[in-house]
Amino acid sequence: MTGDTGDTGDTGDTGDTGDVGGSGGAGVGLRLPDRIDLPFLTEEGVADQFIPQHEFGERNWAANWYAWCVLADFGTTSWQTHIHVKPPPDIDASRKEIECTLQPMALDERADALGEIIAQASGFTRYITAVLGATPREYPATFLVLSIANLVAAMVVMYFKRKFDRPRPSQLCPALLPPIPVPGHASYPSGHSTQAHLFALCARHMLPKSRQHAMGWVLGKLADRIARNREIAGLHYPSDSCAGVALAAQIFDILKNESKFAAAMKRAQAEWEHSEYGHGGDHAD
Repeated sequence: MTGDTGDTGDTGDTGDTGDVGGSGGAGVGLRLPDRIDLPFLTEEGVADQFIPQHEFGERNWAANWYAWCVLADFGTTSWQTHIHVKPPPDIDASRKEIECTLQPMALDERADALGEIIAQASGFTRYITAVLGATPREYPATFLVLSIANLVAAMVVMYFKRKFDRPRPSQLCPALLPPIPVPGHASYPSGHSTQAHLFALCARHMLPKSRQHAMGWVLGKLADRIARNREIAGLHYPSDSCAGVALAAQIFDILKNESKFAAAMKRAQAEWEHSEYGHGGDHAD
């Protein structure tokens, strides 16, 4: 029954796990064809061979599933008492954001941004990994770090969304007519902004020092763009996006000290250090 939990990427702007999922498991879970008339199991002696393995093995955990284990540990850190998010603007300020920013965005930018808006609606990790030049095969620990960050951000964001219960812009101004379905949860803070900026922080932290400044700046700009596309779509106020930036920084400050995440980050740093000296990607096809 747990197979259905892999669809959490459909939860709108707080679930990007569909993008970072299949990055773990060295051979476990692969779909391989077998003969119908002569299955491999019937080869002489193979059915009698048992491997003396007493654990599933951490290296065989898929990133999206191991991330749930880390999420459980993060939940014990009393993060609610350490993270502080200021209340969203009141109804009059929200209306001003719509009139001064969201309505002009919808008129002037939405048509051009529509492709990105749709592509990023349920998954934008591929934008981050494309900029990094990372694939699950060559950078499994990197994808694990992003999987963990994704789930933790989703949990924290939902806590504050429920706490503040800010109406979506299109609830105040139906004429905004968002071009994609409005997520079924409150507006503040923006999940897309929180996750994208947390991804950028994680990526910058794992990269070698020689790449941190330039790549970190590019990833920060990409995170800003992902968040802003949600404003252009009429799904978020600019203040939602700003709150996401601040929230991402606070989440990272707690998360980096969590033991399982710290171990994953250390392995990711080793991947990029390895790549820095020209040893990454040596796979012959």
